[in-house]
Amino acid sequence: MGQLKLAKAKGTILAELKKIERADLLILDDFGLQPFDAQSRASLLDIIEDRHQKRSTVVTSQIPVKEWYDVIGEKTIADAI
Repeated sequence: MGQLKLAKAKGTILAELKKIERADLLILDDFGLQPFDAQSRASLLDIIEDRHQKRSTVVTSQIPVKEWYDVIGEKTIADAI
């Protein structure tokens, strides 16, 4: 998420999201160790939507899925993810 924030500041966010979308396998390791801010939530949703039914995504976390709502911080986006 830090790289995506930097890319947004540089104006290269779309190129970064495209690179992530094209990766055959995306591994989100240690998901949810830090809560998401609004920009990170939106980026995560974009990534998941872009990859849905196209490429593989693996999410690993020590946080139970039922607690992801609190980590993601917005119920509607958490449902979509």
